[in-house]
Amino acid sequence: MTEQTPDASVFDSIDPVLKVVTAEIEISAPAEAVFELIADPQLQPEWDGNDNLGSAVEGQRVQGAGGSFIATLTKGVDRENHIVDFAEGRRIAWKPSEVGGEPFGQKWVWDIEPTGDDTVLVRHTYDWTELRDPKRLSRAQSTTAANLLASLKRLKQLAERLRSGAWLTAAAEA
Repeated sequence: MTEQTPDASVFDSIDPVLKVVTAEIEISAPAEAVFELIADPQLQPEWDGNDNLGSAVEGQRVQGAGGSFIATLTKGVDRENHIVDFAEGRRIAWKPSEVGGEPFGQKWVWDIEPTGDDTVLVRHTYDWTELRDPKRLSRAQSTTAANLLASLKRLKQLAERLRSGAWLTAAAEA
């Protein structure tokens, strides 16, 4: 017996609380530096903890809501990411789609909150409350806080390593 693909009504039976996944981490780096690593799509594959992002062309740094950027996934598929929320240095959110298409319904959100001198709390949220494509259900359900935390840990490692490198350069020049 073959398994049938569910129709969009399956989404109505899933508790909305389960459709929003969040993880957070504290990073010892300035908010501007952390935000830059997120806002520049060309840098995203360096900290993607799920090895899903392959590459993005230079010059697509996100400047505000209403724009988009295109990234190539590791499986070779291009995705257009529509910026739906933006506050420079503080928040960025996007919804992926096929290039030129309407967003699928998932939203990736990054919030950066300064917590001290050159220390920030970074909150990463995956929200699929608007997803209605049954073919994407399994992948949405399999994206857990652990997946988000893997990216946050790599972002932390990269941001703190870059910060240390900047300190070494400044110390050498002094």
